[in-house]
This record gives sequence, structure tokens and C-alpha cells, in this order.
Amino acid sequence: MNLPDLRQLRYFIAVAERLHFGRAAEALHISQPPLSRAIRALEERLGVALLARTRRRVELTAEGARFLDEARRLAAQLETAVAELHGMAAGERGRLRIGFVSLADYGVLPGLLKAYKAARPGVALALREMLSPEQAAALAAGDLDFGLLLPPVSGAAGLEHLVVQRERFVAALPSRHRLAGGRGRLGVSALAGEAFVMVPREIAPRLYDIVTGLAARAGFSLNIAQEAIQMQTVVSLVSSGLGIAIVPGSLANLGRRGVVYREIAEPHPRLDLWLAWRRGALGAAGREFAAQARRLAR
Repeated sequence: MNLPDLRQLRYFIAVAERLHFGRAAEALHISQPPLSRAIRALEERLGVALLARTRRRVELTAEGARFLDEARRLAAQLETAVAELHGMAAGERGRLRIGFVSLADYGVLPGLLKAYKAARPGVALALREMLSPEQAAALAAGDLDFGLLLPPVSGAAGLEHLVVQRERFVAALPSRHRLAGGRGRLGVSALAGEAFVMVPREIAPRLYDIVTGLAARAGFSLNIAQEAIQMQTVVSLVSSGLGIAIVPGSLANLGRRGVVYREIAEPHPRLDLWLAWRRGALGAAGREFAAQARRLAR
């Protein structure tokens, strides 16, 4: 059986609510003959009589009365769906799936979310804290729309990106550490022989290489006592006195008690945080998200 279309539903509802073809045609801004033909075609399509017609009056059949309830429901659903589609095409509706590393939560992410929700309140945001390699795989598979991640990552050739955060480095020290009360920048050589807490290289190779490179230029090798896959866990271990760490400066916004941060004295590479997305995969809502991130990055 062929299902009725939205036009036929609207025509039937107009007649059924007025029980008069002339008044229904006037409300629909059409002439009466095409309205009558449309109702006949609907009845033939459904295989039932919806209206009982005489010269003096029009009445709903039992089937017509039942179908009126369904027609109203279906018409409302179709109109809602069409409005949603138009909203998505205009970037006013939809849903964005965003992965992020914890570092973004202490820097660019809160401001970006606030700016985007102000610009596009009708777009839902689904956030997932994920490691950078997991985000890269999810972007490639189409399971994420955006990733806030640390490069380098596998499959980067299939991604577009912009740098939204560029990190300086600080030493995170237990508050009772011998160097915690010093003033000014801290020379890396003063950290020789200390127990370090690190993120494993397979999780964040760029971060790992920067920290080990700083130690090498200061003339010592790292004594890695603890490893943790999340940056906030690294800081937590430092606060517990299990070691020190060299971390991106935005982690000072974490506000962990028992930790003191001192900026590194030596020149060093900055750590970039990317907003990445699959090449050519953005709709209107996604393009606006990238535009908001670009404005903040400036």
C-alpha cells in the first residue's frame, strides 16, 4: 500500500476539521475541485472511505475519524522532521560529537564551548574525554566530529586541523619540595636525580620527547618513577609526593592542593593542541564550531 504524502494529510485534516470542502479549500488557498480530487486519491490509496458525502453535508466515517487522529500526529511529525532538516542545513540544529584530552579542559575547551553554545544554542554537544590515539581512530571511523588532541597521531593525513592552544612548560613540585619555595624561573639542571612522573611515550610522544630533551640538554637522564596516562593523574601523584613532573602550563588551572608550579628557565619547544576533524566531513554546524575555535585561537 502506498502511504499518503504530507500534502494529502494536510488536505484531509482541513476537510475533516471543517466538514465542508468549500471552507477547507479557502483555508488552504486552493480551489475546491483539486481538493476533492486529492481526497478521492487519498481514499483510493488507503482503500477505505474517509468521508460520507451528500449534497447537504460531509461527515467523517468511523475510519475517517480514526484516521484523523493519526493524520494529525503524522503531519506534526513530518513538519517537525522537515524543520529539523532545515535547521541542520543552516547549522542551527543537530549534534556534534567532540573528543578531548584532559589538557584541553584546563585551557581552550571551556571558552570554546561557551562561545559556541551562545552562537548555536540549538546544537547538542556530546563530549568524551579520550586519549589522542583513540580520538584519531574515532575521527577516521566517523565516530567523532571533532577531536581536541595532541599531535602527532596516526592518520593525520586524512585530518584537517588548527592549533588552538600552544603550551609553555612548568615544573610541578610537591609543596614541601626543596625547590618549591624558590622565586623566578627554574633551571632544568636543578632537577637532576629527581624521581619523575611521566605520561608514557605511546600516549603522548611529543610531550614525552620535549621533557626528555630538556633533561638531555641539561646533562642528565630522567629517573621515571611513576607513569600515568592522564595529565591530572600525573599532577595528583606529584601532590602525593611520589615524584616531580614537567607539564604544560595550563595544568596550573587544575588547582590541585599540595602542588607548586615553577616556570622552566630554558628555551624549549611549545606543545601544540589541535582541534582536528576528518577532511571534508563538516556540515554547517561543524563549520561554525571550527570558526569559533579559529577566533579564540587568534
